[in-house]
Amino acid sequence: MQTHQTMMEAIMAEVHATAYATGRGNLSPGVIKAMQQAPRHEFVPENMRKLAYANEPLPIGHGQTISQPYIVAIMTELLSLKDTDTVLEIGTGCGYQAAVLACLAAQVYTLEVVEELAAEASARLARLGFDNIDVRVADGHEGLPAHAPFDAIIVTAAPEAVPMALTGQLKPGGRMVIPVGTYRYAQSLLLLEKDSAGDIHERDVLPVAFVPMVSSLQRS
Repeated sequence: MQTHQTMMEAIMAEVHATAYATGRGNLSPGVIKAMQQAPRHEFVPENMRKLAYANEPLPIGHGQTISQPYIVAIMTELLSLKDTDTVLEIGTGCGYQAAVLACLAAQVYTLEVVEELAAEASARLARLGFDNIDVRVADGHEGLPAHAPFDAIIVTAAPEAVPMALTGQLKPGGRMVIPVGTYRYAQSLLLLEKDSAGDIHERDVLPVAFVPMVSSLQRS
């Protein structure tokens, strides 16, 4: 049976194996601690709990998944978060990625277009004591202008292109990690950095497979 420890060992092995692409041969102590603190078994369906600490994505209903732990870890690592940062997450899902972010940042805003998932995640995060996470039902393509700009933005579903609204809501010096691509098995994980002049610098990090990023119009 997989345990939290075996999950961390699998994550670290994959981090080392992909260092040539990510530029990160290790996880920072903060990210390791966050991955250890977030109880993944609380974020998966009851019938999936025996697989909670396997290094693989799992279905959570509504056509969505909880991401592979390695992907959660490396996306978080690429954000280079500070404990004073405010983060915007697009795609709350079950709330697991938000929980990891909340262990590192001052405030996390997370948007979910599926109302049922947002309600479940909000209740779950509150029950687990994550009081610096604000879950909203909203179309992630539009971001959250009322609370912008953000130190970091993370997107956990794949749009066909980077939404301009999100780059506009990133602070100078900020980072965005986002999967982009039309087809689930032809997507790239991108790291975008905004410099002091407001220009965006983009790097293709890894091939990935995420569920598509859905707009509120597509849900209606």
